[in-house]
Amino acid sequence: MKKNNGKKLGEILIDKGILSPLSVDRMLDISRKHNKRFGMTLEDSGLVTGEELAEALAEQFLLPMIRDISTNNYPRKLLALITPEVATQNLIFPLNIDGNSLEMALADPTDMKIAENVAANNNLKLVPFIATRKDIHKAICRHYLGREDEEATDRTVLVVDDDFFICKMVSDILTAEGYRVLTSKDGMEGFKEVIARKPHVIITDKVMPKFDGFAFFNSLKAIPETRGVPVILISAKMTVEEEAAALGMGFFDFIPKPLNALTLVTRVKRAFWFHDHKYRMF
Repeated sequence: MKKNNGKKLGEILIDKGILSPLSVDRMLDISRKHNKRFGMTLEDSGLVTGEELAEALAEQFLLPMIRDISTNNYPRKLLALITPEVATQNLIFPLNIDGNSLEMALADPTDMKIAENVAANNNLKLVPFIATRKDIHKAICRHYLGREDEEATDRTVLVVDDDFFICKMVSDILTAEGYRVLTSKDGMEGFKEVIARKPHVIITDKVMPKFDGFAFFNSLKAIPETRGVPVILISAKMTVEEEAAALGMGFFDFIPKPLNALTLVTRVKRAFWFHDHKYRMF
């Protein structure tokens, strides 16, 4: 059973002078409306920093806080306890095994089920630490993906397609429009690019080796940080029924191949409008 100091997160932030009671009530309404964690809603809105949120959660759940976890070295055996996908989806990171205890960094102590299962499956007792989402994300990128994370400052589009010529054509068209364009040759490589480089809009082919467009899309939807990123599906072979099914899955848009430059630019601009308005269409 999780320990708790008896106060709600909003109350702690009010006590610290970070939020007002009115701000807490309004953000609670927004988080419920979008079915999103209250703390994540606060951080994403900019009302609290990641550090302030982590400190408040540590106080609420009576847990120690840990910082700069990406700068340490971790043995492969320890990292192997959790897959990169599970670590990313749940924002958890293994820190150390001390005797029969597994020390784990968590961004969200309100749900420790996955972390507890990892510990139990290895006959270990979970010892949780609170870390910021940013610190955990940075550690995952460096130690699991072998990449340094970055914030996309320019308007960035990721194109995922195993066809080199499609990638180059899309890149040339969108670069001429002022966009920064990243490319990946399959869904697995694209997944790593999304996690590490945070593109604002994604264009993916349907049929690819290793990880097709649908598997790639589903992996993004499983992660809180990426589930709202607009993803445009492209394909040369899609029936009307398949297109409807893809849009029903949550793809932002569909563009048939061969690609038309005007259509591509128009749909990408529309996707950026969606992104800029916090994923709200109206």
